[in-house]
Amino acid sequence: MGLTFYIAAAIAVIATVMVITRYNIMHALLYLVVSLLAVAVVLYLYGAPFIAALEVIVYAGAIMVLLIFFVMMLNLGKESAIQEQQWLKPRIWIFPSLLCLVLLGELVFLISQNHQPPSAIKVVDPKAVGMALFGPYMAAVELTGILLMAGIVGAYHLGRQKEKTLHRFLEN
Repeated sequence: MGLTFYIAAAIAVIATVMVITRYNIMHALLYLVVSLLAVAVVLYLYGAPFIAALEVIVYAGAIMVLLIFFVMMLNLGKESAIQEQQWLKPRIWIFPSLLCLVLLGELVFLISQNHQPPSAIKVVDPKAVGMALFGPYMAAVELTGILLMAGIVGAYHLGRQKEKTLHRFLEN
């Protein structure tokens, strides 16, 4: 477990540094997804496969959906389409792809070795997590849902206001 942990941790650190140092938001988001995948591998190593799966689904998946909404809401036209083609050159996605391939290799290795968590860690099954979230923490889950919905509505409203302002400016 030692070597696989250090490889995943190194990838997480490298990807996080790349997130901080990128000027382009799309490149930073790509490295952020790689960083979150590396953290998911570390969580799997420590005997939390359910939390690792949630990390991938909720965080990495949510960031990709956020990116899609970002592109859809802005809808900047031909100029943005040309700029997106420049962003998708191989020199941009080769390094994150290599990091993801290393993480995938680690995960396949761990699954093939029938990895067991350290003996001091108590494994919590998904049913217990669900019972806790929808039991004593029900109000927190509902409030989080309301905050997320308010953020989505606010982002949509701000995007529409920008479009209205642009149309008024062009009419004058």
